[in-house]
Amino acid sequence: MQWEQQLRVALAENQLFLVYQPKIDLARRCITGFEALARWNHPQQGVISASEFIPVAESTGLIVPIGDFVIQTACRQLAEWQREGYETLSLAVNISAVQFWRGDLYETISRAIEETGIPAHRLELEITETAMMEYPELVSEKIVALKRLGVSIALDDFGTGYSSLSYLNRFSVDTLKVDRSFVQAIPADRSVCVMVSAIVNLARSLGLTVVVEGTETEEQIAWLSALGNIQAQGFLFSRPVPADGIAALLDRFGVCDMHEPHGSYGRGQPNTSQQSA
Repeated sequence: MQWEQQLRVALAENQLFLVYQPKIDLARRCITGFEALARWNHPQQGVISASEFIPVAESTGLIVPIGDFVIQTACRQLAEWQREGYETLSLAVNISAVQFWRGDLYETISRAIEETGIPAHRLELEITETAMMEYPELVSEKIVALKRLGVSIALDDFGTGYSSLSYLNRFSVDTLKVDRSFVQAIPADRSVCVMVSAIVNLARSLGLTVVVEGTETEEQIAWLSALGNIQAQGFLFSRPVPADGIAALLDRFGVCDMHEPHGSYGRGQPNTSQQSA
């Protein structure tokens, strides 16, 4: 009850903020986009991770206004990147199962896209297997409606739930995110390596983008890089950073040119060629 009350205050007093973790193309070592993650700047306890307060938000229904805040803030950040010339950067937002079912997600996203003027296809919604498997027919309808807006859909934490292959076809997902629990066992556990390789090959055959989470060692990166064209997130590249830390990451890694499979825009330079076009 105390946490619920404090979260209400946090929403009213703008104590919540976003941090951003880059997604790295392993073949080119450049940034394809970011994932937006919520943080709470608690006046007494300092910065609190989403993993600590989101369960409370879900159980009290506060996840809906918090989710709306995350979407609106993320879209404003994406619009700022667009104005700066980083037109190929994408931004992923996590959608809670409670938010997916109880919130007016379509209206929230539609309004955010319209107000900020972002290209809808640069916004990606990450939905977990848990949210998808409860009422698959209704989920399919909701996803079809969301995709009409032009946004992309990622199946998050793949491998931790039922991992039904029918989801990949039924829900028309664009990206498959391999859960960090698999990555942590690479390359020592041969059986896990076989499973990850199979997941990547399947996703590639279906034309899906593959993102692996939780990369922390050079050994993991070396093994994953050998699988081909995939993306990675993890502390080895960068922890999540606040908005004012993004420029340093863009300067360090550069921005991937999504139109040139073997090229990039250069070290942190905006896409001036597309602007002129």
